[in-house]
Amino acid sequence: MTDLRGAMGNRLETTSLQELLAQKQWTQIRELVADWPATEIADLLNELDKAERVVFFRVLPRHLASEVFAYLSSEQQNQLLKDLTDEETRQLLANLSPDDRTMLLEELPGRVSQRLLNLLSPEDLAEARTLLGYPEDSVGRLMTPDYVAVRRDWTLAQALAHIRMRARDSETINVIYVVDRDWKLLDALELRRFIFGEPDATVESIMDYTFVAISAFADQEEAVRVMQRYDLDVLPVVDSDGVLVGIITADDVLDVAQEEATEDFHRTAAVSPLNVSYREIGVRMLYRKRIGWLLALVFVNIFSGAAIAAFEDTIAAVVALVFFLPLLIDSSGNAGSQSSTLMVRALAVGDVRIGDWGRLLGKELVVALLLGVTMATAVWFVGFFRAGSQVATVVALTMLLVVLMGSIIGMSLPFIFSKLKLDPATASAPLITSLSDILGVLIYFSLATWLLGVK
Repeated sequence: MTDLRGAMGNRLETTSLQELLAQKQWTQIRELVADWPATEIADLLNELDKAERVVFFRVLPRHLASEVFAYLSSEQQNQLLKDLTDEETRQLLANLSPDDRTMLLEELPGRVSQRLLNLLSPEDLAEARTLLGYPEDSVGRLMTPDYVAVRRDWTLAQALAHIRMRARDSETINVIYVVDRDWKLLDALELRRFIFGEPDATVESIMDYTFVAISAFADQEEAVRVMQRYDLDVLPVVDSDGVLVGIITADDVLDVAQEEATEDFHRTAAVSPLNVSYREIGVRMLYRKRIGWLLALVFVNIFSGAAIAAFEDTIAAVVALVFFLPLLIDSSGNAGSQSSTLMVRALAVGDVRIGDWGRLLGKELVVALLLGVTMATAVWFVGFFRAGSQVATVVALTMLLVVLMGSIIGMSLPFIFSKLKLDPATASAPLITSLSDILGVLIYFSLATWLLGVK
């Protein structure tokens, strides 16, 4: 019922807004959206047609327009920028936070980004070029240089006066940074320490020199792990000399975490990561993102067919073996997918490292052995009632071996990909299933040929 009411409310708001736009009631439109969250306005913007969207966006107050713009997808941002004048675009870019501006310039096509850079003020241009100078997907691209820093020899009264003066231009003032004359980071202190301290006391008197920082050249995923581990709302960013160059806030990290999780989900399904939402992506691009892995897996699976063809005599002698083939190779793939999923996630969150492979292999072997014995026992009875004790023994032994093999492949591939500097999620379920299929067929029919005495 709540969802229905929300949907009805959105339709009513869209209808009212369209009527006001048609009547050119600009003042009433501003009053209508004055108390709306920027996220809701962004959603509403998507429901309007192109002409209404541009007019509505132009009516929004500047500060609100920049907030709404930050919540739009890169495709929507690009489309909107095409419809705005240079002056409107210049004002919009000036009101965007540095990290949002960097993300926009990074996502847009090169020619569009260059046009936007030419519209920036000299100060904003220098800032944008500095942030864009860091490697792609590095913390430097994500950070904002808008923070508040104080000196350790200042009194708390002086520090608070400086905080009040700089607070409006800062991304956040929950944490205040202490730097020396060379801007080297010395400490990160909560604002309340300044508020509750004695005005005449020095900043150094409340310092403990314990803080967590991250390199501007570190991967953005590392920032996610650090902020999760230490439960931080904001993380200072330093260069190789320990100089404070910016900060990362929780909202930026949440965006990165969502993007990385989405990429991992796509890769585990053998799909190249989508850069835009599924609703907006075109058929041609969706085809290109999916066909590569599917074609590769087709050629991999050819080996399964070749393995089956090599045992035609065995199959002809004991046709009942074919009945159990899907069951065995699917079980192997399922066991491998379970192991792979656990390892990919553990590597992604930093729970395990590449050096842990040997220790984890022993644990996985024990678990896989227990799983294999349990599944082999269950399938023996099926085999016995279906084709007799000899075939049941072949099926049971094969089940034990393929579950062991699938589990080892599943837990090892993510480590191998990590060692090769590739995303562990690339060791996707379809790839593991295909490899397990080939080895499963070879094991199954080799055992059958040997144990059943087929010549």
